[in-house]
Amino acid sequence: MSKETAVYTHGHHESVLRSHTWRTAANSAAYLLGSLKPRMTILDIGCGPGTITADLAELVPDGRVTGVDHAPGILDQARATAAERGLENVEFAVADVHALDHPDHTFDVVHAHQVLQHVGDPVQALREMYRVTKPGGFVAARDGDYSGMVWYPRTSGMDDWLDLYLRVARANGGEPDAGRRLKSWALQAGCTDITASSSTWCFATAEERAWWSGLWADRTLASAYAERATQGGHATEDQLRAVSAAWREWGLQEDAWFSCLHGEILCRKPV
Repeated sequence: MSKETAVYTHGHHESVLRSHTWRTAANSAAYLLGSLKPRMTILDIGCGPGTITADLAELVPDGRVTGVDHAPGILDQARATAAERGLENVEFAVADVHALDHPDHTFDVVHAHQVLQHVGDPVQALREMYRVTKPGGFVAARDGDYSGMVWYPRTSGMDDWLDLYLRVARANGGEPDAGRRLKSWALQAGCTDITASSSTWCFATAEERAWWSGLWADRTLASAYAERATQGGHATEDQLRAVSAAWREWGLQEDAWFSCLHGEILCRKPV
C-alpha cells in the first residue's frame, strides 16, 4: 500500500495461508451477515486468498463484490478461488486502504477482516472506508486482539511467543491489540451509529489443536514473521526454535485450549 502502511508482519508463506484459506464469512464475519441484501455492492479490503470474499459474493447473488489487497501476488489465488466456485459477480484489484481509488458513496458495504491491525494509520483507513460507503450503507471491521488471547495450559514458552509477536508487530508499525481499539478508531474517523461487539475462534479438539499449533510452529520458523523477528533483533534463531517447539508441545496436550478474541465494529452511514 502507501508509505502510511505498516509492514505486513505475516507475509504469505504457506503456514500463513493455511490459516487465511480456513476463514469463511460464517467464522469471520458473522456480525455483518444479517445486514446483507442480495443486490448489495461490497468492497472487501485485504481480501488475501479470497475465501471470505467468495462467500460474500454468494450472499449477494444480484450484487457485486470487489476484493482488494496490497499484495498483487495473492490476488491470483483469490481469482482462482472465485473461479473454482463459479462466481461471476466478483472482481479483484490492488488497492491502498489509505487512499482508495473509488468515488464517494460507491459501495453498500465496505468490509475489512484482520486488516487494521497491520496498517500504518487505521484512522485514515477507516475514513477512506467510510468515504466510499453509500449513505445507509455499512463499514464493517473485525480484528484480532493478541493480548486478549488466552490458552491453557499456560507455559513459559507460549508466553514468550506472545511477547515476541507483540514486539515484532509493533516494530513493523502495526497494532496487534487492534480489536479493543476499533470503536475508538471509528469515532476518530468520524463514523457514527457504531455497533461494537466481539467474538472468538476457539481451538480445543485434537484436530483443532494440531492445526492451530502446527501452523504457528511453522510460521515461527519459516514465514516473513520469522525473518522480521531475527532481522529486527527481536529474537535469535535458537529462540524462534524454542517458541516453535513450545507451540508443538502445547498442541499435544489433551487438555489444551486456545481462544482468540476479536473486536468488531459495524458502522451505519447516515442517509
